[in-house]
Amino acid sequence: MSERTKILLIEDHPIVRDGCLRILARRPDFEPFEASSAQAGLDANRALRPAVIILDLELPDQGGLEVIPELLRDNPGTRIVIFTMYEAASFVTRALERGARGYVTKNDDPNAILQAIDKALAGAVYLGQSVAQNLALANFEPVEDPLRVLSEREKQVVTLLGEGKNLSEISAALAIGYKTAANIVSAVKQKLGIGTSPALIKFAVELRGRG
Repeated sequence: MSERTKILLIEDHPIVRDGCLRILARRPDFEPFEASSAQAGLDANRALRPAVIILDLELPDQGGLEVIPELLRDNPGTRIVIFTMYEAASFVTRALERGARGYVTKNDDPNAILQAIDKALAGAVYLGQSVAQNLALANFEPVEDPLRVLSEREKQVVTLLGEGKNLSEISAALAIGYKTAANIVSAVKQKLGIGTSPALIKFAVELRGRG
């Protein structure tokens, strides 16, 4: 029997992970492995050197978008397929820019995961049906605004973060409670697919520098 293709799944939700592993088990030519955090995924990637990595964007210790370059640095030959709940074109373009070879959402048909893996192994790029449509529609927009998924209040918070303000200063500037400011920051991180507060601050400062 020929050697099976190693597939590493990096996903923190046990139920989702179990369902995905069941899908991978349909293919006897696949040898699946799993990791429940970004750090565990980085360690497994170095040890196993999988041919394909299925990566969630929202992990407990680090955002998936931030992890992509590290995974590729440690294992340049691997193909990364994003597996996430986020369908916005901005997430897709950022993932592809960082080196992902596929993008499947958790609303796609289960077979989409297998199709994405096969396409990635063949050297092609695979986009799930919903994100392909969103990406096509986004091409008609004259300017890509990374903050377009945010509310006006959330944009104000990003602006203040870019100016170096902390949560206490933000709550005072916007006349809102500290807890409300913290909740807004959490919502912004989720909408933008940014896993940590330092990474969000870095993003906000860089965005201000472009303005």
